[in-house]
Parts: sequence; C-alpha cells; structure tokens
Amino acid sequence: MRCYLCQNKSFNIRKGQVRDAPTLKILECINCGLVFLDSFEHITSEFYQESPIVGKELPSVEYWLKLADTDDQQRFEMLKPMLKNKTLMDFGCGAGGFLNKARHVAEDVFGIESENKTREYWSNVINIYPDFVSLRQDKTRFDIITAFHVLEHLHDPRAMLKNLASLLVEGGRIVVEVPSSEDILLTLYDSEPFQRFTYWSQHLFLFNPDSLRRLCEQAGLRIVTIQQFQRYPLSNHLHWLSKGRSGGHSSWAFLDTPELTRAYSNALAAIGKCDSLIAYLEIPD
Repeated sequence: MRCYLCQNKSFNIRKGQVRDAPTLKILECINCGLVFLDSFEHITSEFYQESPIVGKELPSVEYWLKLADTDDQQRFEMLKPMLKNKTLMDFGCGAGGFLNKARHVAEDVFGIESENKTREYWSNVINIYPDFVSLRQDKTRFDIITAFHVLEHLHDPRAMLKNLASLLVEGGRIVVEVPSSEDILLTLYDSEPFQRFTYWSQHLFLFNPDSLRRLCEQAGLRIVTIQQFQRYPLSNHLHWLSKGRSGGHSSWAFLDTPELTRAYSNALAAIGKCDSLIAYLEIPD
C-alpha cells in the first residue's frame, strides 16, 4: 500500500477505531500527514444512493434539513458576498439546505446529490442531478462550485477536483470544506471516546493543511487560501471531555455565547486545531 498523495509506503496507525467498522485500521502517512483507512472496498458506486448518511437509517429530508441547518446557515453567511448574481453548483449537496438559502441571492443554483430522496424533495424547486455525468450533459458552467465535507468520501478526490474545475467559467472558484485530521479533540485533548467515535467507514481520508494543499495542487488548481474553520462550539468539546460523548452543543448550548464561541474558534484557528479546513481554489492563468 502507498500513500494516495505522495506514494510513501511508511505509515503510523492512529489511536482510536472506526466506529461502524472496527476491523479497519486508521493510517497516517509519515511523510505528508494524510490520514486514511487501510481499505476502501466497502464503498461501492451504489453505496450512497440509499445510504445511512446521517444515522443508521436515512431520515426524512425535512428532518435532515433541520439537523444541517446550523452548518447550512454558517456556510451561506460565509459565502453570501460571493454569491450575488452568480451561478452556483453544490457538489454533494446533502439535504439541499445550503442551496435553498443561496437561491435567493445567486442568479441560479444547481446541485449534485446521489441520495434519491433529496432529488425527489426538491424536484420542482432546485435542479439537482444524480451524478457528474448527468450534470455535464446540461453543459452549464458555474461561477462558484462548493463541496462541503464531500472529498473525504471519495476514492479519488484528485480526479473529482479536476472534473469540477472543468465546469468553472473563466475566473470561477471552487470552495471545499473537509474535516481536519488535526482536530483538537483528536490531538491536543487526546479524547479517547472521541477517537473511538469520529472515525467513520464513509470517511476514507482526513486532511491537514499540508495534505490538502498537496491534493489541490496535484489537481492542477491554484490555492487562494486554506483557512481553519470550527463547526462545533466549546460546549461540544467540554461535553466530550467531561461525559465522553457527543451532544454538548445541544444540551449545554447555554454556554455558547457569541463572544465565547468566536473567541474559542479564533484560539483554535491560531494553533491549527479547528475541526475543519476550507480551501478557496481557482484555475491557474
């Protein structure tokens, strides 16, 4: 076995286990830091069409939208200045909540999502395609392409970035968000319960800033910036450290004042320990 990014053959085994497939090993390349599972054979091309993406069973789209609303709103507010009068495509759009918010600002919005329920739900409102091939037939080009927590699910994220780049208009941008392998709960806090929870058989890769940069450069893209981004607030982390389980951002939400949340996120970003990374990418001249 070789590292997907640098072809190195030496790896460390990370602490923790894959919560839904404990026989899989979690490897970390000692050269570039890419974290990945030791087998991808469990993910087939049909896997995500009716998959338990947010739980043991696929929920209704309405419930999924409710679960994802905080993330959707954060992403919408972050990208809103870029969206006005632009054509947007969200690759792996999930329940479609981000697109539903963006369609009131952007000139037009499109999505790609393999989950059948999502496409049925939005069939009369948003153009959502089942796959890349179907979208290509429409011959639309996009000003902005987003992919939020999608690349880590793919066998070949480099090839997909190249495919997405081929759909950009001149001067267009790709924005990708991925989970970070340097999440403070995994590293500095060294939370054993979290290490047994967060790794998931559907997440084939985890990136740090260096490995994400390497991936994007190998896809032929120019990196405008890679930013630290914190999805979960202090209450979530305190709950993991105190109770050893998730849910603090709900049950202890009273701790999360806007000022504290902002200060904690900034502190994590300053030391490179946020739970997510966001890359802004464009095609070189």
